[in-house]
Amino acid sequence: MSTRSTSAPAIEAEHLVKRFGDFTAVDDISFTVPTGTVLGLLGPNGSGKTTTIRMMTTLSPPTSGTARVAGHDVVSEPALVRKKMGLTAQSATVDELLTGRENLRLVGDLYGLPKKAVKARADELLEKFSLTEAATRVAKSYSGGMRRRLDLAASLVAAPPVLFLDEPTTGLDPRSRNELWDVLRGLVRDGTTLLLTTQYLDEADQLADRVIVIDHGRVIAEGTPLQLKDRSGVASLVITVSRPEDVDEAARVLTTRIADFHVDRDARRLTAPSEGVSALAGIAAAFTEAGIELDDIGLQRPSLDDVFLSLTGRKAEDPRLESGGDDTARSDTARSETASLGTTEEEYRV
Repeated sequence: MSTRSTSAPAIEAEHLVKRFGDFTAVDDISFTVPTGTVLGLLGPNGSGKTTTIRMMTTLSPPTSGTARVAGHDVVSEPALVRKKMGLTAQSATVDELLTGRENLRLVGDLYGLPKKAVKARADELLEKFSLTEAATRVAKSYSGGMRRRLDLAASLVAAPPVLFLDEPTTGLDPRSRNELWDVLRGLVRDGTTLLLTTQYLDEADQLADRVIVIDHGRVIAEGTPLQLKDRSGVASLVITVSRPEDVDEAARVLTTRIADFHVDRDARRLTAPSEGVSALAGIAAAFTEAGIELDDIGLQRPSLDDVFLSLTGRKAEDPRLESGGDDTARSDTARSETASLGTTEEEYRV
């Protein structure tokens, strides 16, 4: 996360709407992103995150509403917007037959940058993204995490002050995700403004200064990660029993004090709504009196997963939220517009 900026917003959206025929993918979304900060758009597949990114990056005109990037209108000044922004889409855009260094130099050439500057910038980014040793290898030999880092590096060749990231770590293993998070934190420290979409709740928690929760194309909540967690209710009481054979007895003891709780026998864990810090001592004493040893007992703050559950009544990974539902809902008009934007129906995701 960044230190919040007091300068003019780097990204602004006012009452954005995007319709595909009778289907509304984005429904009256507004937000601002101060310079040098991170906004996370959090929501499941099909919620409208990618459509929002496409409007903000001039790839798809809004049906109504306005949007500005670095002070430039995305509809009336698209060329100026593109000069001020970089985009890392969901699928990697690197040329697999070129080396890592050749990919970055190609992007610099497309921007019309001087050859000497392109060479220096490519080497700088290869080092920043820990790709120097792989610079002469073709991209098709890269791991998923390396390709993602190269893709992100390519979006930074022209040193844009604003960067849009559409689900940047989807499909990466935990180690690669953490490495990419470190890179993004470094960009923010250097003053880059980020707008990222994600369906990973921990990603929004780790990176974003502010989070907007989107469901069915509408904003259902916004605030800092801490503010959103506070809205979901009280913390949970979490008890971890030392010995597996004591779990059932621990559940019996807890029943005398709390009526509703969850038991995870594999993890030797009991979870219940918190009754406050003052109740901890009495509950711990009851376990001691029963001869039950505990590895841990304490209060756990709500997670962003709890926030989404409290706001929508379902978890973010609910299979009903897959994008296929929205794809089915889109009309032939939506397919026609998608095709006219140079994107196939298979590639396009709401």
